[in-house]
Amino acid sequence: MKRFSELSAVRIKQCQPQDIESIYTVINDAAKAYRGVIPPDCYHEPYMPIDELSREMQQMSFFGWQDEEQLVGVMGFQLVKDVTLIRHAYIVTSRQRQGIGSQLLNYLRELSETRWLLVGTWADARWAIEFYEKHGFHLLADKDKLLRTYWQIPDRQIEVSVVLGLKLS
Repeated sequence: MKRFSELSAVRIKQCQPQDIESIYTVINDAAKAYRGVIPPDCYHEPYMPIDELSREMQQMSFFGWQDEEQLVGVMGFQLVKDVTLIRHAYIVTSRQRQGIGSQLLNYLRELSETRWLLVGTWADARWAIEFYEKHGFHLLADKDKLLRTYWQIPDRQIEVSVVLGLKLS
């Protein structure tokens, strides 16, 4: 009999270019949670247009949670310099709080070959910050420097974001 972690790994797949529409759907469904929470000038619909997603897919690997042939969660995994970034972590609204995000994060944590995992998120997205803190991440004080070093995002986004880090053994 397979252990739970082995069963969950069967549901996790590395996304391919042909998965772009499914990834787009997951991201834009889940990102509706930001409406009215993050500054209005930072929120738009679709939250991530397909052309932006296409560019992001060229820079990082996406991993997804499959449920009966349907993608219901995604997380990006990007090596930048000496760290691993967890990017674009989204679970469709109807499947949130079921452990899917935790399974994906744990899977990517195991893949990392760097000493640090970093994640950036909106400062007002308390639920996201709490999720990462629950998994051992800590808010880092030098967020502006980190965001400028490891991400390519607008100054306005840097202003209203935070960075959490997890030092791996």
